[in-house]
Amino acid sequence: MYIDSHCHLDKLDLSPYDNNFSAMLAAAFDRDISRLLCVSIDLEQFKGMYQLIQDQPKVFASLGVHPLHVENEAAVVSVQSLLDSVKQHSKIVAIGETGLDYYYQAETKELQQQSFINHLRAADQLCMPVIVHTRDAREDTLSLIKAHGGDSGGVLHCFTESLEMAKAALDMNYLISFSGIVTFRNAQELRDVVKAIPLEKILIETDAPYLAPIPYRGKKNEPKYVVEVAQCIADLKGVSVEQVAEATSGNFYRLFSKAAQLDGIPSCG
Repeated sequence: MYIDSHCHLDKLDLSPYDNNFSAMLAAAFDRDISRLLCVSIDLEQFKGMYQLIQDQPKVFASLGVHPLHVENEAAVVSVQSLLDSVKQHSKIVAIGETGLDYYYQAETKELQQQSFINHLRAADQLCMPVIVHTRDAREDTLSLIKAHGGDSGGVLHCFTESLEMAKAALDMNYLISFSGIVTFRNAQELRDVVKAIPLEKILIETDAPYLAPIPYRGKKNEPKYVVEVAQCIADLKGVSVEQVAEATSGNFYRLFSKAAQLDGIPSCG
């Protein structure tokens, strides 16, 4: 059974399913996708996202503001706002996605940093993990996690950075999540990262509707394609895809302990 640890279900193109959200989920479940984590990118978007998934028992939610949505001071979410929202929504199992993106919006990096710090502080108070987006901001991402992150750790999602950054994150109780990018022909350095880090530190994701894996590259991504990500990792590790599914699902529940509680799993240690 596979877990898509990062997707944006409210952004998916449902036209192949006659605009039927449940049919899209059924297609994923038919490929042994057992759980999905639907990830927030800003607080306004979260409202509709949560309404979409609140009655889906196999779908969890996160709460956060993506760094590319931090365009002005008003978009810097407060710690208290995050705390209040989590208390009001029982399916939230993580804070994020948050983080830093200097590739697209370096001019807002100070605002991004304050937003990231607030997310880290809220997660620490909630004892929840953080879902981190990072691009062209390696040193600042790691330094802010070290300075403001809590013991619950988190995940560097859709990882495309260096092995050195991955190892530094692992040392701070973070996992590394790989998306369909790992299957791309020009992603050899990323595949080398997969080979170098332990399977017990890896998550799999689609980041749907973005970054569909080979052989679906160029098409709209969706949760059922997380199997292709798992298969690529299995090939790189020299293990069966079933082993990758089992290990990454266990990793998911250990990191997202609230998800384990919601699913009635008594111990994830």
